[in-house]
Amino acid sequence: RLRLTAPLAVQDCLALVRFALQPDDDLTTAALLTSPFIGLSEDELFALAHARRGTLWSAVRDAGGAAADTLRAVLALADFAAPYEFLEHILSGPLGGRAKLLARLGEEARDQIAALLGQALAFEAANAPSLQGFLAWIADDIDLKRDPDAPVDAVRIMTVHGAKGLQAPVVVLADATRPLPRDDAAHVMLSLDDSAPVPVFPGGKAGRLGLVADEADALAAARRAEHWRLMYVALTRAEDLLFVGGALGVNDKGIAPEGSWHAAVERAMIKTWDMAVEDDPDWGAVRIHRAGTRAETDPPRRAAPPAAAVPDWARTPAPVEARPPRPLSPSAIAADDVAHAPPGPAAAAAARRGQLLHTLFERLPDVAPPDRAAAATAWLARAAADLDAGARDRISSTALGIIADPAFADVFGPDSLAEAPIAATVGDIVIAGTVDRLLVTATRVRVVDFKTGASVPATAAEVAPYHLKQMAAYVAALRVIFPGRQVEAALLYTHAARLIELPDTVLAANAPG
Repeated sequence: RLRLTAPLAVQDCLALVRFALQPDDDLTTAALLTSPFIGLSEDELFALAHARRGTLWSAVRDAGGAAADTLRAVLALADFAAPYEFLEHILSGPLGGRAKLLARLGEEARDQIAALLGQALAFEAANAPSLQGFLAWIADDIDLKRDPDAPVDAVRIMTVHGAKGLQAPVVVLADATRPLPRDDAAHVMLSLDDSAPVPVFPGGKAGRLGLVADEADALAAARRAEHWRLMYVALTRAEDLLFVGGALGVNDKGIAPEGSWHAAVERAMIKTWDMAVEDDPDWGAVRIHRAGTRAETDPPRRAAPPAAAVPDWARTPAPVEARPPRPLSPSAIAADDVAHAPPGPAAAAAARRGQLLHTLFERLPDVAPPDRAAAATAWLARAAADLDAGARDRISSTALGIIADPAFADVFGPDSLAEAPIAATVGDIVIAGTVDRLLVTATRVRVVDFKTGASVPATAAEVAPYHLKQMAAYVAALRVIFPGRQVEAALLYTHAARLIELPDTVLAANAPG
């Protein structure tokens, strides 16, 4: 296992996310420029950064070239992409990030990249998909478990402790001639009269007495038990071939120490199999232990226990479970109840305008009022580049005017939520959907849905029936989610900047069920 944020491949990917959020952070920009994504050398980075008069990003932008183009693409992608889409586009898109990381960091980076993408999907499944939120979430140091069984053209060198739970076709125990641990503990821990344990030097074995001798003997026994326990773990790691070997010193005279793993394995082989000595061109002579040459006696077989009677419940078919109700999506009610003609160019343009307004209503309330116009213009220039400047200005003016209107202050205030998902079971119906704006206080809940069509009713009585059913479903779900609070609903018609409150009597007549 290793920390997910520890591998260099993951750090380079997260540097891209940090740059997309804070391009004026010089340290992040410098790390990104020297990463495999950009590939500047230290000398090239120094030449670019040393005499600059602003941020490092401004110096890159002024210098132009491939690095500037790549970073501009990263910033543009961050405006609308969720974490997984952002990373996958960087890794698999025109930038070729995955290939660059693997070329520099090797094949081990592939699993690390896949784990990061998996965490991006896990984050989006449980949280609002924002780059800033993902960066904070991933900083919790998630453990990454590498798959040791994955095919890899390499030899893994591991301790016995690290190999627990793993197996491989071929295992080599390269240090199996190590003797039993010596009985020479540097100290033992003694506690007298329930006081805190203190270290005590045990001295030589012959001079140990009383508690010191007992504690030293217990420590030596624990070491021997651990020695043989680790041997069992090591021997059981091999699937097909097991090599038990080691190095001997001059004083060993070619014989493995009595308490070593090698000696224990050899004793077991001599006891179980016949041995023959054969010439070998490399080693001079080798001892061959062959299985199957000794007569083996079958152990006595125990009588099988009588078969237990099968209880009646095991023969009874399980009852068929009722299928859970299909979730009702309030926003789809209109599509279910009303048949529309195929959209023409004008209808398609109106739908596009509505989508852009919805996005501006979601983004702009979080921007400081003096900066909203510039933010709207910049975003529309990227997201609606196919529209002329006049059309983009009209969309921007509509959104800015409605957000700034005091009549809609609570709808777009700092306490309201944009694109808030809700889900609840109302009777036998599961209602799930996403509301455009949601305001929740200690005593009341207010839900507002945007309507961008050209048809604007004058009163609640003139609102389209399917819109009333949609809002009634939202209200029913919110009353389950927030019991005891007053739930209010309204429709905001952006074409005429008109907010129509929906009274409880109208909603009750259109309630689901």
